[in-house]
Amino acid sequence: MREADADLAAGLDVEQICRKLAINPATYHKWRNQCGGLKANHTKHLKQLERENARLKKLVADQALDISLLKEVARGNF
Repeated sequence: MREADADLAAGLDVEQICRKLAINPATYHKWRNQCGGLKANHTKHLKQLERENARLKKLVADQALDISLLKEVARGNF
């Protein structure tokens, strides 16, 4: 994004920047929406939080599966 910002400041349009970076314009806009106004340390923190969130979601899913299995065993349907 830093390189794209520098190119925008130099007067290139988004299409030219995407060709230069060999990315799809949709990808550029997605990255811009996710990290557009963030500084590098904020971006790293955001990525860290996203990884932690994914880890916690997996834990909750595992716990829900365990609870479901225990309920089945308690009902005698196992």
